Amino acid sequence: MSTTTEAPRVKRELPPLMSLSEAAAERLRRLYDKAEAGKLLRIGVKTKGCSGMAYDLSFVESQGPGDERVTDKGITILVDRKATLYLLGTTMDYEVKPMSAGFVFVNPNEKGRCGCGESFHV
Repeated sequence: MSTTTEAPRVKRELPPLMSLSEAAAERLRRLYDKAEAGKLLRIGVKTKGCSGMAYDLSFVESQGPGDERVTDKGITILVDRKATLYLLGTTMDYEVKPMSAGFVFVNPNEKGRCGCGESFHV
């Protein structure tokens, strides 16, 4: 008979599925109020590009059965359930550069990106 006891496992809290920077939240707030009123941004991952995967953004009328609902800074987005493992802990930002503007992702799961920045791999 063994008298050893195992220490109880300490459960670690998972990082939020996704978060929004202030710039991304403000940009989405403006889009939700005007051009995309009544819609929600849906984020997924699809096979594309040199590195294999790319972020897929689309505006949808309502949450689908395969969507996770994420609310941060008062803004709600949807995440395709199939993409959750790739996006866990990701922050979505909005960048304005001299010749372009758009949403960018700071994803701790990325192991690399292609040279043009269009795709990534995990």
